[in-house]
Amino acid sequence: MLCGVIDGPFRGTEAIARGLVTPDRLYGPRFRRVFPDVYLPADHELDLATRSRAAYLLVAGQGGVLAGYSAALLLGADCVPPAAPVEVLVPRFQKRCAGLRIRYATLAAGDIEERDGCQLTTAERTAWDLARRLPTIEAVVVLDALARITPFRPTALLDRRARQPGARGCRRLDELVALADPRAESPGETRLRVTLVRAGLPPPEVQYRICDEYGFVLARADLAYPGAKLALEYDGAVHFDRNAAHHDRQRDAILAGHGWLTVRLCADDLYAAQTVQRIDSLLAQRTELNRGGLEARRGRRCG
Repeated sequence: MLCGVIDGPFRGTEAIARGLVTPDRLYGPRFRRVFPDVYLPADHELDLATRSRAAYLLVAGQGGVLAGYSAALLLGADCVPPAAPVEVLVPRFQKRCAGLRIRYATLAAGDIEERDGCQLTTAERTAWDLARRLPTIEAVVVLDALARITPFRPTALLDRRARQPGARGCRRLDELVALADPRAESPGETRLRVTLVRAGLPPPEVQYRICDEYGFVLARADLAYPGAKLALEYDGAVHFDRNAAHHDRQRDAILAGHGWLTVRLCADDLYAAQTVQRIDSLLAQRTELNRGGLEARRGRRCG
């Protein structure tokens, strides 16, 4: 048998029964065991998506579905931490195995959909499961990411809570839904926004279009305080590319020519106490500065 015949996770007993592989080759170096009786060609990357599909093969026969971060990933949401576990929901006892988080629930048909040949929880059900148990900021990251790429809207969780008022963790949903914003385009952007708001700063505008005096769009800021002409940009890894960094500097210079200050932040800044203090100080200074400039212009017009 050639390894190329199988592209992805497979059940070992089924492959042997169909004559696709002999036991000697299955247990040899060409394949790796992911879960009991679930194997993968050894040259395939064992990332979360692959491990999730492998887990689905393990539980599908018992009515199990992918859930949690595994479901979010297959739904296409950009909210999954690098070390997120594979997660499944099953209706009855499933023997535990390393590398697999098993939760128990009986799902309604409306809570299940199919992606890439796998049954998984819908965006709403995935958000319901994750938001109730994650820390506040990470829960909002999930809501933002799922709402951005699916028809799901965070307010649907409040309707679900009304139907399931005793569900664990549902008291937090009012705060989470209030903090969510589907316009956010990255987890880092969401984390920055929620950190500022929870620290007491005014909610910034999200994906704000900065225009010149003629209405021409100069740039779109991740977050912005228009009254202070203060733009906040979360720079992920792509912004550290030489060409991207050069483009960012050019854009910042153009905005500066129109009175805007751009503050660029990265992952290390998100959890630093001085970040909130810095932005709070800049917001106060520039709000006063721009108010003074506006009043001066009004005075000149009146004169």
